[in-house]
Amino acid sequence: MSAIQPPAELVWWKQPLDKVEGTWIGIALVWSLIMFFMMPFWHVYGKQNLSSEAYRTTPQAYMAKTQAMVDQYTIRTETSAQLPVVRPPPGSDVYLLGRLWQWWPLLELEKGQTYRLHISSMDWNHGFSLQPVNINTQIIPGYEMVLTVTPDTSGEQTIICNEFCGIGHHTMLGKIYVTEGGR
Repeated sequence: MSAIQPPAELVWWKQPLDKVEGTWIGIALVWSLIMFFMMPFWHVYGKQNLSSEAYRTTPQAYMAKTQAMVDQYTIRTETSAQLPVVRPPPGSDVYLLGRLWQWWPLLELEKGQTYRLHISSMDWNHGFSLQPVNINTQIIPGYEMVLTVTPDTSGEQTIICNEFCGIGHHTMLGKIYVTEGGR
């Protein structure tokens, strides 16, 4: 049998299996079984996937929670965009909302402290990508995504919308400022 010439019998499954072909089928089967069993292992022990929660909400209810946090914990406003910078206490629930074409408000968190970060969209699907940490999740209107985050490096982290959300998508950037504790 040749790979160049068509088989004499057009019923291919009745053809005898070549030794090399059988070897490759066996390798593919073994590799797929290894990957099948490694996926749950990586999920549990690999620390690659954030454990997250999702709750149903409405834009009005979520906006009210976010506004209450902003009213209580605003420490300054960014002069360039007049966005509030919010510094909630460690261990608290922190609210961030996505809307065309902005992440609101800006957050200031303490290094080494754990927060429950709630994220929702007011209008369209948005992608939440926190760089350089490489946290990535989809933000869907009507759902409140909750991520447990513990910033481990101080500095400025950028939030990027990585789900196309319209003409101003490329301007949808936010910030999380991570400071040393006690500041």
